[in-house]
Amino acid sequence: QVQLVESGGGLVQAGDSLRLSCAASGRTFRGHVMGWFRQAPGKEREFVALISGASAYVADSVKGRFTIFRDNAKNTVYLQMNSLKSEDTAVYYCAATPGGIRTRDVDYPYWGQGTQVTVIS
Repeated sequence: QVQLVESGGGLVQAGDSLRLSCAASGRTFRGHVMGWFRQAPGKEREFVALISGASAYVADSVKGRFTIFRDNAKNTVYLQMNSLKSEDTAVYYCAATPGGIRTRDVDYPYWGQGTQVTVIS
């Protein structure tokens, strides 16, 4: 089992920045691919970013604005979000999978509770 706890969401204005954190506990953190997903009201959950070892990937919709990185010593993965837009408003979820590089949410067995990000223009 891997337990995940997100933090760092909030209400910001368009153009601002936020950093989300996801603290992991339980099984070996380093052995898991860590991902961020988001779900806006009335929409399906979508992939945002993932990191595996030294490799990181972000969705085209956030490329150039969002960065994912991890601190293995702290068992924490971060999502740095810059130049936020109103369309970034969503609940952001941290997820973990031992199954390699995956961008589908169904491939992630472990999930945090989510943190709300609201961007006002």
